[in-house]
Amino acid sequence: MTTAAIIVAAGRGLRAGGGTPKQWRALAGRRVADWTIDRFRGLVDYIVLVLSDEDAPTWEEFRETDLILATGGADRAGSVRNGLQALENHQVTRVLIHDVARPCVSAHLIQNVLNALDTHQAAAPGLPVTDALWIGHDGSVSGTQDRSNLFAAQTPQGFHYDAIVKAHAAHPGGAADDVEVARAAGLEVCIVPGDADNLKITRPEDFARVERIMGTTMDVRLGNGYDVHRFGDGDHVILCGVKVPHERGLQGHSDADVGMHAVTDAIYGALVQGDIGQHFPPSDPQWKGAASEIFLRHAVELAETMGYRISNVDCTLVCEHPKIGPHAPKMKEEMSKIMGLRADQVSVKATTSERLGFTGRSEGIAALATACLVKA
Repeated sequence: MTTAAIIVAAGRGLRAGGGTPKQWRALAGRRVADWTIDRFRGLVDYIVLVLSDEDAPTWEEFRETDLILATGGADRAGSVRNGLQALENHQVTRVLIHDVARPCVSAHLIQNVLNALDTHQAAAPGLPVTDALWIGHDGSVSGTQDRSNLFAAQTPQGFHYDAIVKAHAAHPGGAADDVEVARAAGLEVCIVPGDADNLKITRPEDFARVERIMGTTMDVRLGNGYDVHRFGDGDHVILCGVKVPHERGLQGHSDADVGMHAVTDAIYGALVQGDIGQHFPPSDPQWKGAASEIFLRHAVELAETMGYRISNVDCTLVCEHPKIGPHAPKMKEEMSKIMGLRADQVSVKATTSERLGFTGRSEGIAALATACLVKA
């Protein structure tokens, strides 16, 4: 099965304040739309972003990305139809339709909707209404409404692709959402438990609420790195970017900076992006003797590109000699400079292996590292 997500981002959304459509307003260091798009990456095969003709700079920004772009319609239903049409040659079997103004949608909720499509032609998340409901007139309560069996609708709303295409083609327009379109075509819609954190930004105060939600659902990644290099000829070693005099050197395809290699691999690991050997193959002669800061800078830049900031790194060098203590402050300084971090975010320390194993026999140096990354 091939799955796509259509993110509807063509509305003007000025009720939320700020003088600009809410999807392009800043939220916790990024735009609302950026958060929403990233929620679907890795969970679907294609992402369609439906944009307004009025957002010309945004079209140019996203044109060279992995997104499929579609033009917004005269109303929401028109935008969805254009998004569906953009997928007609991609052999899509299931499609999720999501409001761009719901940037806190969880991977768990997305997967639950997809799972429901295994046994239903349509599925959507809903929250049971728990508050008392009033009917108002001229600012006063004129009646009450029974809340039994009532649900507050959320997105993403999921459908078998062919079924929702036909439903939209047959609908006269004016539907509140795609569930209404599906039901008008006779499709049974399965209700998936919604998520109270899946808030839709509508009013100015919603931005603060969403930021609080994001603070409690922070995406924190941990990665581990381990590297070893044997001793060979030489009169110094390079450790964490610092040249340390020693009676022997370390052997390796690059400059054999075992500490920097371990930290680099820890960052790649946190990002689930392989290891140094995959990004800089030792079989490639251009990396022979290369400074290891090239590898570390690449890992840091990759983290930034993927929307993560490095919170801290911890590196332990394991060796009998040379003595690391006198050089550790300079190593911390060099590593923090390369990674763009404060000195108090970088730990470099050392231990021996009590003369056990290859490090204990002074045959080489090992390094272990941990990196903590937080979604920016």
